[in-house]
Amino acid sequence: MAKLPIFGCTFFLIAATTLSAQPPFFKAKSGSHWVSTDLHIHTVFSDGAVWPSIRVEEARKEGLDLIAMTEHLEYQPHAEDIPHPDRNRSYTIASGMIQPEERLQVINGSEITREMAPGHINAVFIKDANALLYADSLSGIQAANKQGAFVFWNHPNWDAHRKDGIARLDPFHEYLIENKLLHGLEVVNETTYSDEAFQIALENNLTILGTSDIHGLTDWAHSISEGGHRPMTFVSVESKTPMALKKALFEGKTVVWYDALLIGKKGNLERLIRDNISFGPIVYPEDKTIAQLEVTNHSSAGIHMKYLGEYSFHKRATVFSIPTNSTILLELKTVTKKEVLELPFTILNGLIGPKKYLDLTFVLK
Repeated sequence: MAKLPIFGCTFFLIAATTLSAQPPFFKAKSGSHWVSTDLHIHTVFSDGAVWPSIRVEEARKEGLDLIAMTEHLEYQPHAEDIPHPDRNRSYTIASGMIQPEERLQVINGSEITREMAPGHINAVFIKDANALLYADSLSGIQAANKQGAFVFWNHPNWDAHRKDGIARLDPFHEYLIENKLLHGLEVVNETTYSDEAFQIALENNLTILGTSDIHGLTDWAHSISEGGHRPMTFVSVESKTPMALKKALFEGKTVVWYDALLIGKKGNLERLIRDNISFGPIVYPEDKTIAQLEVTNHSSAGIHMKYLGEYSFHKRATVFSIPTNSTILLELKTVTKKEVLELPFTILNGLIGPKKYLDLTFVLK
């Protein structure tokens, strides 16, 4: 019996260390971070299948930095079984589980749930979900903005609202954008990606987002235990505080990771790739003029590249992949020994627009 308290303390220390020790999904330059977020999730307090504690445990296990509890305001199919007059309840439960020094943060949010238009609108970083519950959706969106919320349009390509699966703006959305009441757009939701939503975001300077919109278990939906991952939005920040994250979301500093794809505005995606792909020194063995270069991928996403330059490769084709957190060797036949190499690539899984992939050049010395 005397050993039990010691065991309990040891377990707590191990657990606390585990909660903060997981490496980030993407490396960032010194003094900055790529913060992993999921800004659209549900529990039994709207139409989800799990208690809020499960959402916290999933996020911990998967290594996320931040989740938003975004229950449907109006759609409450479990209300008879789980009556709750307070629409902040899932946030209260989830945030109450977070330890002071823990990596994971939980923020409050809500999903304003209407038919098209406007469809479903998320507000995150809210102060009180109850204050958003109005008979008309515009009043709820305006109330969210008055609370300083970051507001975005959910699944604009959802085939329950768009029978052809094509995202398009209605006059209501145009009004929201013109009046700065709408700040972001889901280009990825659950298991769908939308070229049309991406184009709308680019044309209207909306922040690009990807979310799980999870209702069941993330492992069942995204095969987490087999190496899969939920859709996530990565936010580029200098500080991991909620206010810094909120500011960066308003500034559009995001990249979405969905399946094998990395999706974002050109500047954001290029910064993420340069943060995570590094080249070793140029080496010419013995008297050969075949340059050897080690290339390292520091991220949790495989990077697929196509070489666009003048040289041919010695042992591989010009299309290749660098697996997660690994290093490969490239050998280029440069004919003469070079002190400087300019190597242009296309990132084949890096989208900067509909059907448009990121091109960038690495200069090596």
